[in-house]
Amino acid sequence: MFQWVQRRVQAAYERLLRREISGAPTHVAVIQDGNRRYASEQGEDAPDGHRAGAQTTEQVLNWCQDMGVEELTLYSFSTENFDRPDHENEALFDLLEEKLYDFGDDDRVHDGEVCIRAIGDREALPERVRDAIDYAEDRTANYDSFTLNVALAYGGRNELLNAARDVASAVEDDELAPADIDVSEIENRLYDSPVRDVDLIIRTGGDERTSNFLPWHANGNEAAVFFCTPYWPEFSKVDFLRGIRTYESREESWRRAKAKRALALVKALGGVELEEARRIIDRFRGTLPEESNVEELGAEELGIEELDVEGDGKAVE
Repeated sequence: MFQWVQRRVQAAYERLLRREISGAPTHVAVIQDGNRRYASEQGEDAPDGHRAGAQTTEQVLNWCQDMGVEELTLYSFSTENFDRPDHENEALFDLLEEKLYDFGDDDRVHDGEVCIRAIGDREALPERVRDAIDYAEDRTANYDSFTLNVALAYGGRNELLNAARDVASAVEDDELAPADIDVSEIENRLYDSPVRDVDLIIRTGGDERTSNFLPWHANGNEAAVFFCTPYWPEFSKVDFLRGIRTYESREESWRRAKAKRALALVKALGGVELEEARRIIDRFRGTLPEESNVEELGAEELGIEELDVEGDGKAVE
């Protein structure tokens, strides 16, 4: 009886969260933490926890597609994981190999046109895992409706270090001028194919840190971060929707802060003509949340009584 009530309450909360969410981030990255602790609490071995976590991974992929997320990156095996006992890693490599082949053949992957890619130092992985990566990538290489990145033998510092070394070599060989080093030059050296900026990082298992995960694409984009206590095998759709809600709340707060800074800048210009002030504010119209209160933002001090963010974006008296 209690479990039935619990399921009903969770279903109702899920519907409530879904109504509160108006959109979705483009790129979600997940740190799948807690598989081993979950297994330990169940009286099982670490490989059992990883296998239970793999089932959650398949569900999250479906949830992302349902919500309109376009890219999902899973932190499946870090460079630090090589320090774990060999027997545990071998079991995990077996599971990764199995799942990569399964994904390469899965009708849902092909029906949804999911492009599967591995990011990280794949040469550090066993040959059988590299073969499975090649299989999944080759089978889905022509798809572009959804991208699934699997981070294997991945470390953010190593990623940036290798890119920096590559740039230094290009400069030394006169293939690149120092003045031409820009964001695109770094990004082109991170992966063979571009990875979108990360909008939301989700970490399960209770720890509140991002563990060297996608520093260029997450920190550079000021990604929202959602930490939650369930272990990865216990991660539910409610938890996922709460993460999406965190992203939306952060985006709204960020837009409002940016709009306030823009208005403060205009006021600081002192003797600027009103028409010029309007022109500057108009440049920031895309940053204003629809429910922005003009008085709260301080625009009335500029003689502007309304900021139209739903129509043509013009500030009117």
